[in-house]
Amino acid sequence: MLIRRVAALSTATVHHLRCFSTAALLQEFETPQEFSYLEGFPRPDPKYDEIINAIPRAISGKNISAKERKAGRVPSIVFEAEDGQHGGNKRLISVHTNQIKKLVNHMGRSFFLSRVFDLEVRPEFQSDEIVEKVRVLPRKLHLHAGTDAVLNVTFIRAPSSAWLKVDIPLVFRGDDVSPGLKKGSSLNIIKRTVKYLCPADIVPPYIDVDLSELDVGQKIVAGNLNVHPALKLLRSKDEAVVKVMGARVSDQKKAK
Repeated sequence: MLIRRVAALSTATVHHLRCFSTAALLQEFETPQEFSYLEGFPRPDPKYDEIINAIPRAISGKNISAKERKAGRVPSIVFEAEDGQHGGNKRLISVHTNQIKKLVNHMGRSFFLSRVFDLEVRPEFQSDEIVEKVRVLPRKLHLHAGTDAVLNVTFIRAPSSAWLKVDIPLVFRGDDVSPGLKKGSSLNIIKRTVKYLCPADIVPPYIDVDLSELDVGQKIVAGNLNVHPALKLLRSKDEAVVKVMGARVSDQKKAK
């Protein structure tokens, strides 16, 4: 009888531990992981900490968009982030042309598209009432081919729990001391941006690429880039981003 009670108690204890372990595992899985910028990695420049102002737009279409642009507004869309890209829950908005133009001109197109902004939707631009306040990442920017006028902007929502597919700009440094370039070789920049899956809280404004030790014929591949360990590379790690090219035979003969 005693043996049976001990066996029953042991079974109940194991069952309790299994339930506890499973619950802990689910809680750990469901709790969003918090990320922060690490020392030594680029952070967003505070001088571009602007709130993008927007108003709702009821309908879309070519004629409506033309009227919006004529009135000094850019027809835009805010999407929910799905699979790191834009998905459902679409909201039609319009933003100030001058504000977007200023940000793009000051930051550069690729840097604008890798920057998370706060966006406030109001009934009118001058209104104190906020209909929606949301953090967003500019996903697409459509400029006029001839004038570079801003035609459309697409945003995706970027809450802390989101993972976003972002083309991160590359900033090349150390070319003035590169052994290969000092020998007269040329620098072949193969990629200006590299796509990563990023936690929304730590989208890097750019990635530093150090050229200071590159000699003739050497290259840097995507897997060599120094980024926050939470970022996930979305292309081959062996894909070259920059290379120091050897001098051509004709150039070598001229040098002699």
